[in-house]
Amino acid sequence: MIEDETSSCSILLIDDEPFAQQIIEHGLRTCVKHVLRYESDARRAVGLAAEIGCTVVLVDLRMPEIDGFEFTRLMRANPETEHVPIILLSSEDDPEIKARAFAAGANDYMVKWPDARELVARVQYHSAACVARRERDQAFVSLRRSQEELAASQMALNQAQKMEAIGQLTGGVAHDFNNVLQIIGGNLQLLKLVGGLNDAGRTRVEMALSGVERGAKLSSHLLAFARRQPLQAVVLNPGHLLREMDDMMRRVIGPGARIVTEIDAALGSTLADPNQLNNVLLNLAINARDAMDGNGTLTIRALNVRTDGGVPPEVPGGDYVMIEIADTGKGMPPEVLQRAFEPFFTTKPVGQGTGLGLSMAYGFVKQSGGEILMRSEIGQGTSVRIYLPRSKTDAVAATPSEHQPLCGGLETILVVEDEADVRSSTCAILSALGYDVLEAGDAAAAVALIETGRHIDLVFSDVIMPGPVSSLQLGEVLRRHLPDAQILYTSGYAEGVLAHEGKLNASVHLLQKPYHPDALSARIRHLLRRNPGHGAGRSAGAVAAGARAS
Repeated sequence: MIEDETSSCSILLIDDEPFAQQIIEHGLRTCVKHVLRYESDARRAVGLAAEIGCTVVLVDLRMPEIDGFEFTRLMRANPETEHVPIILLSSEDDPEIKARAFAAGANDYMVKWPDARELVARVQYHSAACVARRERDQAFVSLRRSQEELAASQMALNQAQKMEAIGQLTGGVAHDFNNVLQIIGGNLQLLKLVGGLNDAGRTRVEMALSGVERGAKLSSHLLAFARRQPLQAVVLNPGHLLREMDDMMRRVIGPGARIVTEIDAALGSTLADPNQLNNVLLNLAINARDAMDGNGTLTIRALNVRTDGGVPPEVPGGDYVMIEIADTGKGMPPEVLQRAFEPFFTTKPVGQGTGLGLSMAYGFVKQSGGEILMRSEIGQGTSVRIYLPRSKTDAVAATPSEHQPLCGGLETILVVEDEADVRSSTCAILSALGYDVLEAGDAAAAVALIETGRHIDLVFSDVIMPGPVSSLQLGEVLRRHLPDAQILYTSGYAEGVLAHEGKLNASVHLLQKPYHPDALSARIRHLLRRNPGHGAGRSAGAVAAGARAS
């Protein structure tokens, strides 16, 4: 064998006479960039040609068992060698034989023994053509792969842009919807508070308030998907939350399904809103139940993972707590799986689902700095995996919430709200609770009132308001003029104003719209207790009696 490490010609010679190798080697002595390999058995030569990646084959026409014609046909029938140039060598200078050779698939025909210059020229020509063809094919493969990757990236970008556009739309709708719900709910609660309703009227009011509550949940889901709902995030252990939810999960799934829980004993903590996480897991369990028609196995798994330990590439690098909800249900086809996180998209019958459960989960996880992935196959079930960044601090011990009765007081409260109907109903509720209520239509009017020196114990202010003065600037003015006064914010959503990266600062007090009078009175009393020498609160019965007597 003659070898040149910089060779671009890889030549395979097939001849049953060994001396042919010497003749060809001598003829190729001026072809400095080449590798010559010799094989006497034509049967082995096809596999050898593919193995060494030769760029040209020289084959003797007349050989025992397999002649040059048959060898050429075998080469052309093999996908790995079908395009390798073949030069037939023969002592017969017969046009008919040459025609048969070309018909069999040969690229050239040379009469033994050719002049060295002609041999080198033809070998280099055919070898260069083979190399060029391979480079072209590789370029096409690379181009096709790049086009496929570009198409996949474009599809992912379009999906992300669509989800963001839907999120902006739903966030704006939910904000306005919350204000409408607050007007309806506030006035209904005021009717209950002032009394005078007969039993039938009280029943109607309760039914209407139930509708307001359903609307508030719908709006909450929309805001969660749009990632415009401020999260009350704390460091928590998801394992504790899952164990506390065990009984509820079993009631939701029903007696016909089996629940398997696998929680890592050393499960880490994460920074998340426990109420929102609870809602997400509950919605995923409900989806699993519906997919299994009440039968099958629901697997709830929680463990610590690292992105260098086999985590899907969609998850950014870092340490995570992974929560998986997997079912053995019907599964989803690819076209449904692709749209699963879109709001209002559902495959359930009319009236059996809003299509917001998965979109709310998507928004919550993204807003919490995590990733949510869904895998599903028809007949194999569905798996939803939530990856939340692992916290380096220990979980905060949960403090049990105690129900507080509706309670009023004698303090002075300034209500700042640009929606006149919302402001009216809120002021009426606070007045019915016994408070001295002031009102302002925007932050600028509130600042002017504060600067008059009027005593104010608490400011209850909307977050998003028109005018030159923002709600944050209002808070600064209040702290400067009345340092002992408290401020409680309210909003349909407060994206980019009070929340940093979707999470509220611990020093910010926010009451989400639409709010219930119980929640409003409890938050106000909680903040007013911080004031030195605050007035004592009065019970709801005393307040309501006073309101009816006035």
